[in-house]
Amino acid sequence: MKILFLYTELAGYFVSCLHELSKQVEEIHIVRWPVNKEAPFQFEFPENVVIYERERYTSYELVALARSIKPDQIFCSGWIDKGYLKVCIAHKGKIPTVMSMDNHWNGSFRQRLMQLIAPWVIHRRFSHAWVPGMSQKAYALKLHFNEQRIKTGFYSADTIHFSAISQKLQSDKQENFPKRFLYVGRYIEVKGIFTLWNAFIRAVEQTNSSWELWCLGTGKLFNQRAEHSLIKHFGFVQPSEMESVIAQTGVFVLPSTFEPWGVAVHEMAAAGMPMLCSDKVGAATQFLQNGLNGFLFPTGNEEELTKLFVSIMQADDKTLLQMAKHGEQLAQQITPKIWAETALSFTI
Repeated sequence: MKILFLYTELAGYFVSCLHELSKQVEEIHIVRWPVNKEAPFQFEFPENVVIYERERYTSYELVALARSIKPDQIFCSGWIDKGYLKVCIAHKGKIPTVMSMDNHWNGSFRQRLMQLIAPWVIHRRFSHAWVPGMSQKAYALKLHFNEQRIKTGFYSADTIHFSAISQKLQSDKQENFPKRFLYVGRYIEVKGIFTLWNAFIRAVEQTNSSWELWCLGTGKLFNQRAEHSLIKHFGFVQPSEMESVIAQTGVFVLPSTFEPWGVAVHEMAAAGMPMLCSDKVGAATQFLQNGLNGFLFPTGNEEELTKLFVSIMQADDKTLLQMAKHGEQLAQQITPKIWAETALSFTI
């Protein structure tokens, strides 16, 4: 069996799913967009995975490439790339042509327009939709996909890796739970970083706490980062270095004002970290149960986030460890193995 992915920017969690899928198919072919300079991940691919750089092919050359591969399935990231769409329309009806997307339905003019033209723009090219969660499924239904042709679970963390980290660190964290919050993400406004920093500083001032906030990532606002003795900025960190970071931190925070999914939530749940997430983080609908393994707060609400910081700072280790364990259980809802089984389940 041969599978073709027409992808945007590759990420480590997707590559972990490929490793699982590669055990069950003959060949995997991936056309990808250039690596994001703000997240220069380094990947190791299975031997039966072939990578093609999108920028080296015209739309018509992509169609010729796909025909030479003779795939049994095609998975395409959204409907933005016109070359990808040409490949899908050339194969629609012959093999499953599966569209992925992570957008939520918000009823905007653009989405309503797409809803109207979906029979011509979407369904002439795609036979199925594969989305991360229920919010995206609601949008796929609005685009007139039959419910039987929509599957969820398109994003999966490398749960084996992160669960192993949790098990390895369990005794250390039971003995001395790390009094550090962790943020992982780009330094851009929609990540809610200014709300994050301001709320943390307010919480420290209210409690006189020695908790720290570690921030991993880079971006156009890196030079505007908060300067505080308890806030540490590490820049971009490769996935191979994350175990050391997780070992030294205790609670994950993601305050985004716009986050269609956020695989980091799944990763940190699997790694046994309680979390604080804004109500705009899509993955929190699946991997955060309010009050059990973390807390939700209204996006952009600095006062509410401050209160949650204070609550965590004042919690005892036993409570935090119980939250961590519950998150680990939630993380097993989606795994690379389940992802691979889903990928192979699409049929015409």
